[in-house]
Amino acid sequence: MDRKMGLSPWVLLCFTLAHLVLHTDSVAVMSVDLGSEWMKIAIVKPGVPMEIVLNKESRRKTPVAVALKENERLFGDSAVAMSAKNPKVVARYLQDLLGKRYENPQAELYRKRFPEHQLVADEQRGTLVFKLSDELYYSAEEILGMVLNYSRSLAQDFAEQSIKDLVITVPAYFNQAERRAVIHAAQMVGLKVLQLINDNTAVALNYGVFRRKDINATAQNVMFYDMGSSSTTATIVTYVTTKTKDSGTQPQLQIRGIGFDRNLGGLEMELRLQDHLAKLFNAQKKTPKDVRQHPRAMAKLWKEANRVKTVLSANIDHMAQIEGLLDDIDFKARVTRQEFEEMCSDLFERVAEPVHQALKVSELKMDEIDHVILVGGATRVPKVQEVLLKAVGKKELGKNINADEAASMGAVYQAAALSKAFKVKPFLIRDAAMYPIQVEFTRSVEEDGVKSIKHNKRVLFQRMSPYPQRKVITFNRYTDDFEFFVNYGDLNFLSESDLSIFGSLNLSTVRLSGVGSSFEKHLDSESKGIKAHFNMDESGILALDRVEAVFEKVQDEEPEEESTLTKLGNTISSLFGGGSSETNGKENLTESVQDEDDAASKTEQDGQEEPAAPKEKETPKEEESSKSEEQGKAEPNREKAEQPEAGEDQARTEKLETPDKKADEVVKEEVKDPESNKTEEVKKPKGPKRLKISENVTVGLEIQDLPDISQEEMSLSQKKLQDLTDRDLQKQEHEKMANSLEAFIFETKDKMYQDEYQAVSTEEERDQISTKLSEVSNWLDEDGFAATTQELKTKLSELRKMCKELFFKVEERRKWPDRLAALDSMLNHSTIFLKGARLIPEAEQIFTEVELNTLEKVITETTTWKNETVKAQNNLPSTQKPVLLSKDIEAKLALLDREVKYLLNKAKFAKPKPRKEKNTTQEVKNTTMEDKNTTAADGENVILPEENTGGDVENTEEVKPGESPPTANEVESNPEGDEVKLADPVVIESSKDTAEGKLESKSDKHPPDEL
Repeated sequence: MDRKMGLSPWVLLCFTLAHLVLHTDSVAVMSVDLGSEWMKIAIVKPGVPMEIVLNKESRRKTPVAVALKENERLFGDSAVAMSAKNPKVVARYLQDLLGKRYENPQAELYRKRFPEHQLVADEQRGTLVFKLSDELYYSAEEILGMVLNYSRSLAQDFAEQSIKDLVITVPAYFNQAERRAVIHAAQMVGLKVLQLINDNTAVALNYGVFRRKDINATAQNVMFYDMGSSSTTATIVTYVTTKTKDSGTQPQLQIRGIGFDRNLGGLEMELRLQDHLAKLFNAQKKTPKDVRQHPRAMAKLWKEANRVKTVLSANIDHMAQIEGLLDDIDFKARVTRQEFEEMCSDLFERVAEPVHQALKVSELKMDEIDHVILVGGATRVPKVQEVLLKAVGKKELGKNINADEAASMGAVYQAAALSKAFKVKPFLIRDAAMYPIQVEFTRSVEEDGVKSIKHNKRVLFQRMSPYPQRKVITFNRYTDDFEFFVNYGDLNFLSESDLSIFGSLNLSTVRLSGVGSSFEKHLDSESKGIKAHFNMDESGILALDRVEAVFEKVQDEEPEEESTLTKLGNTISSLFGGGSSETNGKENLTESVQDEDDAASKTEQDGQEEPAAPKEKETPKEEESSKSEEQGKAEPNREKAEQPEAGEDQARTEKLETPDKKADEVVKEEVKDPESNKTEEVKKPKGPKRLKISENVTVGLEIQDLPDISQEEMSLSQKKLQDLTDRDLQKQEHEKMANSLEAFIFETKDKMYQDEYQAVSTEEERDQISTKLSEVSNWLDEDGFAATTQELKTKLSELRKMCKELFFKVEERRKWPDRLAALDSMLNHSTIFLKGARLIPEAEQIFTEVELNTLEKVITETTTWKNETVKAQNNLPSTQKPVLLSKDIEAKLALLDREVKYLLNKAKFAKPKPRKEKNTTQEVKNTTMEDKNTTAADGENVILPEENTGGDVENTEEVKPGESPPTANEVESNPEGDEVKLADPVVIESSKDTAEGKLESKSDKHPPDEL
C-alpha cells in the first residue's frame, strides 16, 4: 500500500523525468536517508523515476548496524540478529559519535548506553575508535563508510548497474565537524557526495513536490515535527512561488525556523523500558545473578523492549516474554501503556520545546502555521501526539506523508536535480545555517601614545543565513603578514547541555604570508585591502576559497584603443561574469574578482550609516541573492548582494581609525550605486582611469574544531575497507561455490532413483556415479570448509563431467516430442504451400521451376531423414548414445523454414504482370467513337490527361510495378503488349460484355483494388 502511494503521485504530479544521455557510463543516482537506527535507500535510473530500494530481506528500510567479526562482516538485519548473541562486535547508533572527541558528553552517554563496546581515543585526532582486538581498530567514520558501501551494493543490485553519486541526509543540527565526518566516510569507499541535505529539508522538499500545484504567490507556513530514534527536530518551512531568470515562476521552500533536542527519541524510551524489564526479571529472583551484568541478556531485553513499545502504540497493555533470558530461565511480564508513559514522563515534557524554539527563530506565531506534519517513527507513540497536539493548538496533526520514506524520496529528487543525466522540474530550496560564523582578528592600535591590542569580530554568516552563498571580508589596515580566526558566533540560544555537546567553538586559524611582499611590489598603487573569499556550499560546509591583495592604480594617460578581439572578449566576459559595467570589464584581470571588489567597497560605504543595516537585511535583494547557486551562474552578483553584514562593521571600524582618508571616501561615494555610476560614466567619459590589480596571498589553514583526516590516514582507511570488501566478495564466492557443489550432489543422488534416468543408464553406471557423489560429499563435510574456492570448482567440474553423458541422454529424450512435432508441422505446411504454388496458372506464375524443385527436394530429403533416423533410434537400446539429436532436428527445421520464407518473401514483393487484351476490336470501336464524339471532348465524362500539357500522348509515363495499376478503360495496349500508354477517352465494354459503353476518363473512376 505504501509503495503505491509513494510512487504514483510522484509520477503523475511532479516528476517529469527525461533521461538525457550525456555519457555512456552509469547514470543512476541514489539517496541514503541516514538515520541513527534505520536507513532508507532510494534510486533514480532511466525508466525508473524514483523507487525505494529493497534489501536482501525485501524490506524497505535497513538497520544501521555492522557486525565486525574476525573473518566476516554482517550488515542490516543479520547484524541485529548477531547482537543478541554477541553484542560486543555489533556497532549501532553511529550518528552520535561522528565529529566527536573522546571526552565529549555525547560520547560518554554512548559508552553508558552500550557498555559492551570498548572505545578508545585516537592518538592523532582524539576521536572515538572501536577496539575489537589488540590489532583491530575501526573509527566511527570507517564503520559509517562500511554502511554506505553496503547501501551502494543494495542499490546497485536493485538498479542492475553501478552507482557512484548520491545525496545523504544529515540532521539539521550537525555542525561543521560532523558534516565533514560524513563526507570523509563516503570518500573512504569511493562514493561521490553530490550534497549533504538536512533531513528536515528533504522532507519539506518531498512534501512540496507532492503538492506543487497548491503552491502559489501566497506564502504557506508548514511545521514538520520529526521525532526519530535518537533526536527530535521541529522545522518551519514557507512555501511560495518565485520568479527566476531561467525557468520563470517556480515553487520555492525556505527554512524559517528550526528547534531540536539531540537526545529525545525512541531509543531513550526503549532503554527505559529495557531497564524496567530488567528490574522485573531481577524481582522474580529466579536466579541470584543480576541480568544487567550480562550483555547478551540485556541485548535480548532491548530487542523485546523495542517490540513491546511498538505494540503499546496500539494496545493498552502487552505481555513481554523471552525464552531462555538468563541461565535458561524464561521471562514473562505484563507491561501497560500507563506504566510506559509514567517511566517516560520527563521525556514527554520535552516534546513541545523544539516547537517553541522553531517559532522563536522564525518570529512567527502558532496561528500563522497552516499545518503541522508528523515525521519519524517515534511520533507514532500516542502520548507524543497528545502532548504535541496540545502544544500546537491545532484540531489535528497531519499524517498525510510517509513518515519513514519522506526524507529519502526528497533526497533522491534532489540527487536527480543535481545529476547531469536527468532533468526534473525545478524546485528552489533556501536552506538555513543554524549556527552563526564570524571572523576574529587582533590589531595593534595607538591611542594617546599608548599602544594596545584591539580584538575585532566581524559576522560572516548570521544565524539562519541561507546557503549556498559566498561572502567576502576585507582587511584594510594590514600591510604585512597576519593571521585571523574563523569561529562560531554567539551560541547563547543553545542549552547548556547542547553547548557542551557542540564541541570546540573555534573552526580554523588562517595564517597569511606574502602580504608584505605584495605591498612592496605595488608601492605606487593604492591598497584596497586584503580580501578573503568564503564559500558555504550546498552541504552547509564552510571553505576559504582564496585570499588576495587588491590594489588600485590611477592611469593618467589615455588608454589605447582596444582591438576588436579585446572588445569581443570583454563583452563575453561581462555576459558570463555577472553583467558588470563596461568600464569594469576593461580594467580588471578577473571579472569575478572585480564584482566582489565592487561589492566590498559598496558595503563598506553603506556601513557608515548605522540605520542602513537592518533595512538592507529586509530587502528582497538580500532574499533573492541567497538562493541556491544553480549551475554556477551569476556568482559575483550573488556575492555583491550578500556582503552587507561582513562589510558594515568592517567599514565602520575603518572609518574611526582612518579619519584622514576623505578623498577615498569621496571616490567610494561616487561608486556607491551601480546605476548612478553608469550615469556618471556617460556624463564624464574622460578623466583618470583606475586600474585594479589583485595578487593571490599564500594561505596556511589550521583546523581547530576537529582535525581533518590526513591524506596518509585516508589512504590507509581506504585500503583497509577495500581489503574487507574483497574478503567479503571472496567469502561470498566460496559460499556460493560450496552451495552449488552441495546442491549438485543432493540433486544427482535423487536423480539416480528417477525412472527417466534409470531408463537410459545401466546399474553399473549408476553405482559408479553414486560412489563418486558419496566420496565428494564426505570430503565436503570434513574438509570443505577449509577448502579453497578453486578446489570446490574442481570437484564440481569432475562431477559434472562424469554425469554429462547421462544428463545428455535424459535431456535429449525430453526434447524429442516438441522438436519432432514442430518438424512434422513444418513438413505439413511446406507440402501444402508447394502444392498451392504449382497450381498457379503459368501466365501468373511468380516462382521458377528451379525454386519449386529445390523446395520439393528439401521436403523429400527431410522426410526421408526423419523416418530413417526415428526408425534407427527405436531400434537402438535406450542406454546407448542416441542417434536422433535435437540439434539435428533444429537444423532440418531451420533449412526448411529458410526455403519456405524465401518463396513467401518473393511472393510478397513480386511485380504484377500487365494484363493483355484483344485490342483489334477495341481499336475499331475507339476510332468510331472518337470521330462521333469530337464535339463532346469537353463533356462531363472527358478530362484530358493532366501530365500531357503539350498534347503528345507518346510522352506519358509508364505504369511502374508497385503503383496502382490502371484500369482497362484507362490504358491502350498494342497487340504485342510491349507498351502500356495513357490513351484518349475511349468507349469501353461493360463488365458484363454488353454492347453498351460509356465515356471514361482518368478522373471519373478510381483504380480498382485488384488487377
